[in-house]
Amino acid sequence: MAVSPEQRRTAGSPASTLTVWLRRTGNSLARPLFALLLAIIAGSIIIIITSQGSLGDRFSAVINAYQSLYIGSFGDPQKLSYTLVKVGPLILAGLSVAIAFRAGLFNIGAQGQLAMGAMAAGAIGLSEPHWPGWVLIPLMVVASGLAGAVWGGIVGLLKAWRGAHEVVTTIMLNWIAFYFTDFLIQGPYKAPNLPDQTLSLPPQATLPLISTLYNQTLGSFLPRIAYPTAYFVDVSFFACLLALVFYWFITKRMAFGYEIRVIGLNPKAATYAGMPIKRNVIVTMAIAGAFAGLAGSLHLMGQSPYQLLSNVFSSDQTGFDAIGVALLGRTTAIGILLGALLFGGLRQGASFMQLNAGVPNDLVLILQALILFSIASEFLPVLQRVIPDWMRFDRRPALATNIIGPTTIVDLPVDRNAEDDEAEEPPGASPVASESKPDHVEEE
Repeated sequence: MAVSPEQRRTAGSPASTLTVWLRRTGNSLARPLFALLLAIIAGSIIIIITSQGSLGDRFSAVINAYQSLYIGSFGDPQKLSYTLVKVGPLILAGLSVAIAFRAGLFNIGAQGQLAMGAMAAGAIGLSEPHWPGWVLIPLMVVASGLAGAVWGGIVGLLKAWRGAHEVVTTIMLNWIAFYFTDFLIQGPYKAPNLPDQTLSLPPQATLPLISTLYNQTLGSFLPRIAYPTAYFVDVSFFACLLALVFYWFITKRMAFGYEIRVIGLNPKAATYAGMPIKRNVIVTMAIAGAFAGLAGSLHLMGQSPYQLLSNVFSSDQTGFDAIGVALLGRTTAIGILLGALLFGGLRQGASFMQLNAGVPNDLVLILQALILFSIASEFLPVLQRVIPDWMRFDRRPALATNIIGPTTIVDLPVDRNAEDDEAEEPPGASPVASESKPDHVEEE
């Protein structure tokens, strides 16, 4: 049965396009969701083992722990605002790690790049406290991006020029950044009569809270937010969302994004295609550093007390959690957003879980480690290879026979003149035909 024109038009219809998109989305989300499910199950087992009482009491402890973890992260608008404060830097740092992953590079230096970006922004804000905000804020943002780009570009330059492994160089540059920022905080920019900290940024160099900005603009004719200072998330969160769009545009709509992906998947093919590998490695690491540098400056400018503290960058886990965010999000923009929401929610809800359910907040670290362990160990592909076909979620559709239908044999018209010519020739009197036959063809 032949394919009708209507069926051909239906093959490209919005419904079929949506089906293909849902299939691809389901396949891309399968591994992160499986890793999360495995971590939740393993965490439940740990709670059951360490809890006391009957088996029912232990199961109740598991439910209470995860319920408290959710309520402490997303239970009400105020707690959601606390979570988004942590999600913003995780998005930018996750983009820093993700774009390096696409080029086949492992950026462990997001935390050091974050520290250099925050220090660059703080140095400008503290050095010029009398400048107007419309000059000071853009200059601080640009300076933080450039500082992070330089710190990441050093890694790319060493990789392209000398072949130095990026894991080693980023780890070393992390500690250089930590000690260098501590020196500046405790030295030239130290606040008078205050230990190991700088002065707060001038008011015109800080970013307003979203709730405060809402009351000042939309709140003039819409219901106002009571106690706006109780909601800590600031307008830099919108900049983080714009960074996600910018990252998507680079990786999906630019030739540079295609080139770094090819370099990450097959450097030999990229070389054969004439792609500038060394230049792309340097540019990729510079962009990665810029994302991380912006994470440091925006957090400094948006969160009270708007000052730099020594020994904070070395103990902060944002740059290292970003590795899990990028892996869990599979280096996609929407995946990084979801991964940042998960990791930020785990960090924010840990203290509430410990207070309300009596479960140590170290369970959050265990969950994060189990998620990364499951993704790195590739448990789901192994499981998909051993389970029966009828249990697989992403079963492939049948082959083209279901679309084209059964084979139809059509009799061709017979050439009567050729039949008359063959009838006149005696059998075996066609030496031309036998000579023109290839030697490797055997007669039946």
